[in-house]
Amino acid sequence: MSDLRITLVQTDIHWCEPEANRSMQEEKIWSLRDQTDLIVLPEMFTTGFSMKAKEFAEHENGISGKWMKRMASHTGALLVGSIMCADGGKFFNRMLMAFPDGRFEHYDKRHLFSPADEHKTYTAGRERNIIDYKGWRIFPQICYDLRFPVFSRNDLGYDLLLYVANWPEARIYAWQTLLKARAIENQCYSVGVNRVGTDGNQWKFPGSSMICDFLGQVISQGSDAEQIISSTIQLEPLKDFRSKFNFLSDRDHFELKDL
Repeated sequence: MSDLRITLVQTDIHWCEPEANRSMQEEKIWSLRDQTDLIVLPEMFTTGFSMKAKEFAEHENGISGKWMKRMASHTGALLVGSIMCADGGKFFNRMLMAFPDGRFEHYDKRHLFSPADEHKTYTAGRERNIIDYKGWRIFPQICYDLRFPVFSRNDLGYDLLLYVANWPEARIYAWQTLLKARAIENQCYSVGVNRVGTDGNQWKFPGSSMICDFLGQVISQGSDAEQIISSTIQLEPLKDFRSKFNFLSDRDHFELKDL
């Protein structure tokens, strides 16, 4: 299967109200009219980008994790989104990935946003996880990770970079530019879902969720309002382009030693 139908759920987020957010996201998901393969929710979709992990962090298989598994099973789609997660006495900004067959995987945010003191609450991840799904190799990342091209370097043989975010209005040009840049430099599709609305810290978020092809061209882009964005991407054109212009084979070689 070389085609992948992607659905980005670009929403506002109720500040630190997990139950309200799960209910709202469920309503959005059930509103989908067409079958899709991959449903992507924003970063910290149950709370917004909050440092109140002691109050709202859940275990991976807690209420939100089980909700994601249930929704994945009902929709037949891989469901992705990050939450505050408690694990081993530490807190993580963890992207959960619920597969329709019941499998469950995760990725912990590597680059913590120090201007908001995220690093004082959460522990940085240390793994570059590749997800195999329907013939695609997907590299999941979270928000601030987008600014660090070394970490996302395509020496892992992936086809799709996938970002979830709470990216503020003041720096939205960087979001739009870097999603395209990551696609171009890594010869891959680049997808990012961002939230809208204003959070409890009065930060404004303008959406602009995007699906970019391997040339950095925008296939679909969201507005600044709540909306659902769906597009189908194809693997064969990517493979064909790589075979004709294998820029990745000419890259410089180095190692990430602090992972």
